[in-house]
Amino acid sequence: MAMTRPVPPPGWTAWLLIGIGALYLLLLVALPLGNVFYQAFGSGWGAYVQGMTSPDALHAIGLTLLVVGVAVPVNTALGLVTAWVLARYPLPGKGLILALIDAPLAISPVIVGLMFILLYSTTVGLFREWVEWLGLKIIFAPPGIILTTMFITLPFVVREVLPVLATTGREEEEAAQTLGAQGWQIFWRVTLPQIRWAVLYGVILTTARALGEFGAVAVVSGKIINQTNTLTLHIERVYMEYQTVAAFAGASLLTLIALGTVAGQALLGQSDREQKG
Repeated sequence: MAMTRPVPPPGWTAWLLIGIGALYLLLLVALPLGNVFYQAFGSGWGAYVQGMTSPDALHAIGLTLLVVGVAVPVNTALGLVTAWVLARYPLPGKGLILALIDAPLAISPVIVGLMFILLYSTTVGLFREWVEWLGLKIIFAPPGIILTTMFITLPFVVREVLPVLATTGREEEEAAQTLGAQGWQIFWRVTLPQIRWAVLYGVILTTARALGEFGAVAVVSGKIINQTNTLTLHIERVYMEYQTVAAFAGASLLTLIALGTVAGQALLGQSDREQKG
């Protein structure tokens, strides 16, 4: 049996690097996050509740939940289908398809908003005649916010699920098929259990990104109060109007969701490692 050498205690160089890293995290992460909650609750619980329960804030929260409630399920379902097709079939131009899937991560959100205006606006949009004929209002309305959010969050489920599907292979699916299982039975009982952690991870990332989107939504929404103001746009507006408590109250809610996302990612990763171990 091989003898393991004892790990020497860290020297001054290691402690210096640890201190630099800790200071870096303190200045760039811990202090800004802590200041959000300090500003939100600095004037008392009553002011915080008032900032979160004003009609404008409640509308912004409701619209944000609507956008998330549409964008996340749609991108989860279509992301699963896309990942499964890419993993199971040797499609021509697969590299180009993957590049298109990753495009929302590289394109500026402001450009994304402009792209949708140039497509669906009733004044300059490429499809303006179709939009008018159908009687739709997409730009400066919730449908435009939902579409841009779906575009921004498109890659997350696909990129989390695709590598897992590629590594699991098709052996178990083919075995289930030979035993008489049908397509949906194979998916629910064989495929989904293998990729469930990747799906949950992708859903968490998609939800967090949808909740915090600002740039693309700001362009297509028009920032109409009580009509197209999401929570991020509401935070910007009340802050510019010097309603500091209301702004940081909304920011604290998004920060809590972000911290919950990080915790969820850590828990999912730990559960996945324990099962594999």
